Amino acid sequence: MTNAFSAMLETHDVILADGATGTNLFNAGLMAGDAPELWNVDEPGKIRALYQGAVTAGSDMFLTNTFGGTAARLKLHSAERRVRELSRVGAELGREVADKSDRKIVVAGSVGPTGEIMEPIGRLSHALAVEMFHEQADGLKEGGADIAWLETISAPEEFRAAAEAFGLAGLDWCGTMSFDTAGRTMMGLTSANMVKMVDDLDNPPLAFGANCGTGASDILRTVLGFAAQGTERALISKGNAGIPKYVDGHIHYDGTPELMANYAILARDSGARIIGGCCGTMPEHLRHMREALDTRPRSDRPTLEQITEALGAFSSASDGTGEETVQPARRNRRRKRA
Repeated sequence: MTNAFSAMLETHDVILADGATGTNLFNAGLMAGDAPELWNVDEPGKIRALYQGAVTAGSDMFLTNTFGGTAARLKLHSAERRVRELSRVGAELGREVADKSDRKIVVAGSVGPTGEIMEPIGRLSHALAVEMFHEQADGLKEGGADIAWLETISAPEEFRAAAEAFGLAGLDWCGTMSFDTAGRTMMGLTSANMVKMVDDLDNPPLAFGANCGTGASDILRTVLGFAAQGTERALISKGNAGIPKYVDGHIHYDGTPELMANYAILARDSGARIIGGCCGTMPEHLRHMREALDTRPRSDRPTLEQITEALGAFSSASDGTGEETVQPARRNRRRKRA
């Protein structure tokens, strides 16, 4: 049976995803070190407002407040026995917001990394990782999530375990990794490595790509790396709103709404079908991204120089493949677009 996300891919040229979860919840009063997932039960009004903010700004889909919802992560807050409950309620709140909208909205059940290192380097076994992801997926499905959304993954072993778990839960899924170390994930994967891994999965995602990482320029270089492999799967780009800066005891992201609008257009022209923001991305950024995607015409696939002219320099000279790249452009230059 075709799910809501697959149907949207068939009818939408580009799907606008949501923005940040943590940044927006910190602005709503969440304290550093607290588990956002507990707010699904303790502060449901604020979670509905988080979801509604994305919908009002023009997003076609949003991720649930369940990123740290595995037992391994919730154990840090003595809530490891509440995995299914917190994921279910997070999805239920999302379903409420989506179903009252006058247009179709996809609810994607966010699943983040366990925070553990998998064998053979670490102690987390494949079987236990599958069990943890399966438990969370069951809760998301019970709460009405249209799909599972794996994000910010670094290790291929964890990606494979989640893929197996979603299959056991009977929940279609999408998956992104974070390429934050000179064009590679923390565990060393390149964009080409990820394409091959996805193609080899017994239960592949409906769409895959990158999220978080460093700045908006870097993630687009990764998206271009995916596209260069000739994959026919839908690509995801969910980049941070600029570069994080520590100001007056808080982390702020320097990406303006105008920069994120340019990022959205460049992501689309680079080959991404699902485009959103990650850390630092607020509803105001999403509104500008929506307007840009609706009004600006398509262009040819951008060069690396055009990306840096529009969004600023890459954080590293390498894209992770060992090949030479263009010299990063000066950050104050901007590419003019129609």
